[in-house]
Amino acid sequence: MGIDLLTAEAFASELFGTAILMLIGTGVSANLTLPRTKGQQSRGALAASTFGWGFAVFVGVFVAFRSGAHLNPAVTIGLLVAREPFNSDAAFPIIAPTVLNAAIYIIAQMIGAFIGATLAWLVYRQHYDLADDPEKILGTFSTIPAIRNPLQNFFVEVIATFVLVFWVLVSGPTPEALGPLAVALVVIAIGMGLGGPTGWAINPARDLGARFAHAVAPIPHKGSSDWAYAWIPVVAPLLGGALAGIVGHIWAG
Repeated sequence: MGIDLLTAEAFASELFGTAILMLIGTGVSANLTLPRTKGQQSRGALAASTFGWGFAVFVGVFVAFRSGAHLNPAVTIGLLVAREPFNSDAAFPIIAPTVLNAAIYIIAQMIGAFIGATLAWLVYRQHYDLADDPEKILGTFSTIPAIRNPLQNFFVEVIATFVLVFWVLVSGPTPEALGPLAVALVVIAIGMGLGGPTGWAINPARDLGARFAHAVAPIPHKGSSDWAYAWIPVVAPLLGGALAGIVGHIWAG
């Protein structure tokens, strides 16, 4: 019964944390993109986007503290491969890095991402109704490459995700007092430095869950959900996370 309760708490933690992350993050993109919002065509859009998503992660991590706040299947896979506990707060029972627990985390993250993106659409529904550029509409939900080159796009997402997950693994034993703010700063740094080519998905749930929300939302002029590209921001981050797990395990000795 204790294991069942722990699993349920971890599921709820990841679901709510990812939903909050996506509500704020998708909202940031919508605010900067859609017609007649307060943020449309604001100066410093790159900074607003990267800092907005970074602090969306900051909020989500606080919400999901019970489960270790992965909020990202790539992080879950990285910890699984590295054989690291899924949470590290001594105040809560340790959640073992098992395939079953990883599946529970990833399902919760996907559902949470869908819910968060859907809520963001509801917040900005009137502005979505005014939008007439299908690519910009999709771009508020999911990533779109600046230059479409599947091999290069895949490589970029692997590298960017590797940086994130490897940092998660090596930062565990490193003394620091920034807590969730540290994760936010890393996400901002990745967005600033590596986000240009693909829009830095670095999170399969962030992209796929939101893409499903785009697919089902009744948005005028929304066009295709671009399923031909959708596999890249899913498979590449998972591979990047797994590679980080391997290197992180070796790094830890």
